[in-house]
Amino acid sequence: MTSAIDHGISERLALARKLAAAVGGEIEAFHEEARSVVTRKGLQDFVTAADRHGEDLIRSALAEAFPEDGFVGEETGGQPAEQGFWVVDPIDGTTNYIRGLRHWGVSIAFVRAGRIEIGCIYDATTGRVYSAARGKGTFCEDRRIAVSPRQDPNEALAILGCSRRTSFEDYQAVTRKLHDLGVDYRRLGSAAIGLVRVANGVADLYFEAHLNCWDIMAGALIASEAGAIVVMPPLQTMLRQGGPLAAYAPSLSSTFSFVHELVALTK
Repeated sequence: MTSAIDHGISERLALARKLAAAVGGEIEAFHEEARSVVTRKGLQDFVTAADRHGEDLIRSALAEAFPEDGFVGEETGGQPAEQGFWVVDPIDGTTNYIRGLRHWGVSIAFVRAGRIEIGCIYDATTGRVYSAARGKGTFCEDRRIAVSPRQDPNEALAILGCSRRTSFEDYQAVTRKLHDLGVDYRRLGSAAIGLVRVANGVADLYFEAHLNCWDIMAGALIASEAGAIVVMPPLQTMLRQGGPLAAYAPSLSSTFSFVHELVALTK
């Protein structure tokens, strides 16, 4: 039986998990020709029919189950609602999806009273759903996961994002800093998947100098509930204009302490 103080979180989490898996599978099944029907939103910023279809499916299902909830989607917009709202990116990593690279995901988050309460991400590389509810830990399907306990920076792995809204020279400075620390790094092209990799201990740091709210709301909670230290501007700032985000394993706090300054500088 759901506790009265749960306030519908369990039901919302169950639906979000179900939707992430179902919509992820449906987007996977889109025919190659449909993937190639692309609209350019900006430089290296695309939207496909699959993005729109996925968001429509998620929005309709959530509205039917929880008509009082607000909705904010990457493709269709929307407004936060005081009583709670969903933040959705139907395909985080659209460029990867278009080109057949597996690093993309479906991101669904629920926000209430200024806190992220639920985060669910479908990981296209594995077909698994990662999920978290505030205070309840992070799960890959039914298995609880945690960040890496690694302590040696020479064994560490960072995942970076490179936003065209920020200076490329600043991105190069981050890679130089990691190089000097002995930390290897990768760029995947999806913040949602990068945060999942920190949550399940595959990577030790995710950093990007500018992200939109739908890119990271689910992933920020998933990483945090798995034990990561997550650094970003206040939630209202992220909702209004986006901003920087870092998530890292606390066992490497001294190595990655520099990211706090980076987040402060790029707010």
